[in-house]
Amino acid sequence: MNKNDLIETFAARIGVSKAEADRILNTFVDIVTETLKKGDEVNIAGFGHFIVTDRSARAGVNPRKPSERIQVPATKVPKFRAGKNLKEAVRSSI
Repeated sequence: MNKNDLIETFAARIGVSKAEADRILNTFVDIVTETLKKGDEVNIAGFGHFIVTDRSARAGVNPRKPSERIQVPATKVPKFRAGKNLKEAVRSSI
């Protein structure tokens, strides 16, 4: 499912226009992004947990020159941990 499919599903289930569903989805994404940029977490009970983690610096290989070693700097990365209800729903569908 891509973003357009998600917007169409939102619009159909909620009974709003596609434009309104698009605004709802974009607002949700903006709120999660802004919250993670501040270093805070977003927890949606039963669904999951959006967090920011630190990835430490490490040695890597230059893909253009495999013999050349490079240093990959430390960075922050967003992560998502699925909640209990989401995990159970996916497991029961198999």
